[in-house]
This record gives sequence, structure tokens and C-alpha cells, in this order.
Amino acid sequence: MEPVPKEKPKVNIGEVIRSYRGQRGLSQGDIERRTGLLRCYLSRVENGHTVPSLETLAKIAEAMEIALADFFPGAETPRDRDTQKMLGELSEDEIRFLSEIKKYSTTLSDGDKRLVLAMIRKMATIIPPPTRKPAVRRAAY
Repeated sequence: MEPVPKEKPKVNIGEVIRSYRGQRGLSQGDIERRTGLLRCYLSRVENGHTVPSLETLAKIAEAMEIALADFFPGAETPRDRDTQKMLGELSEDEIRFLSEIKKYSTTLSDGDKRLVLAMIRKMATIIPPPTRKPAVRRAAY
């Protein structure tokens, strides 16, 4: 009886982890400090030499502040559907505004992010919302 060949995983979890880590500007040392996992272990995972357990993946996801499901492309979650619905309700100006915030927020600490959010909340209670000017119709001649 011949041994059954092992199938390669369809998702290279190490590449996915490295990609998310890079997007967030985190080093393996940052993940090591946040999870307690050794940097050499993280390197082995990212290079495909070791497949982490689900528990380990959950630690890494938490350290990167992402959902565990984000490691598995194509797995739609209720969070994905909610996000798509919310994006569909935004104007192009709102999407541009949020994109700018996201771009700069990667350089902020968690405390600074909370401070910026508190400032936005305060401004929203003080400054009245903009009023839309009615469209001016021109008479046809």
C-alpha cells in the first residue's frame, strides 16, 4: 500500500501573515513582544517551514488587530458583509476622508488613535452639521 501524498495547503499562511504584518508596519520583533512567540518561530511560519496551530494564528491575528478569518482569503464573514454594506452607504467624499485617516493612523499608537477619535466626537457635538444648499434651477429660455 502506497502512502497517500500530502496535499499542500491552498493558502500559504506564512505569506499571508507576512503581508498583513508588512501592511501594518510591524516587525517580527513587534509580534514576538505582543504574543510571546519567538521571532525564529515566526520566521519559520512566514517562510512556510512550520504550520501554526489555530490557537497560535489567533494570537498572531490579535497582535495585528485583525480577525482570524482575515488569514483565509475568500472566506466571507458576517464582518465582510457588514463592511461591504457600510461602504455602499458612503459617498465618495466620505470614502476619501476615511482613506486619508487610515493612511495616517498606521503611524499612531493606540492611545493617540483614541485621542483623535475623542477629538472627532467632541467636534461633532460642537460644530453644526453642514446644510445642503438647494439646487438653483435656471429658467429655460
